Amino acid sequence: MTWNEIIWHQFGAAIDMLDNAIEACPDELWQARLFPDSIPEFAEFWCIAYHCLFWLDFYLSETAENFAPPAPFTLSEFESGELPERVYSKAELREYLRYGRNKCQSRIESITDFMAPQRVRSDWPEMSVAEMLLYNLRHVQEHAAQLSLFLGQKVGSAPGWVSKARNKGTAE
Repeated sequence: MTWNEIIWHQFGAAIDMLDNAIEACPDELWQARLFPDSIPEFAEFWCIAYHCLFWLDFYLSETAENFAPPAPFTLSEFESGELPERVYSKAELREYLRYGRNKCQSRIESITDFMAPQRVRSDWPEMSVAEMLLYNLRHVQEHAAQLSLFLGQKVGSAPGWVSKARNKGTAE
């Protein structure tokens, strides 16, 4: 097994866990706040899922120049205190997740030098490609866990653990 396959199995599993949490969210909790004492809109289930998917997409880009998420998504995540113009639906976010999952798998499959320097954000220090991937994986898993914990508290059950990524093309 190659490093590319190992990294994909775990990164893909984190994305699949996020997908499971999004899919499991009942409609009545889509705009529910996860954190009662935070600014309401930023703490809503859909907004945390969107935040995670936006940064997944961005961090998979080799540079910040010319980055744009696919329509209907915007660059609102770059603006402090700005929310998207509207609440994104579960179907829209799951489509963005499929886009990010495919981008992630393609990026990992194409890496030939995990130690190559990379700077995604101009205000960040240079990191290796491997470190940026692991940073991104941790971010996805953190939010997948938050959303799953919330579902467990509110619904009484949460999506189960995913040990390794589903095969290509099986994420629904």
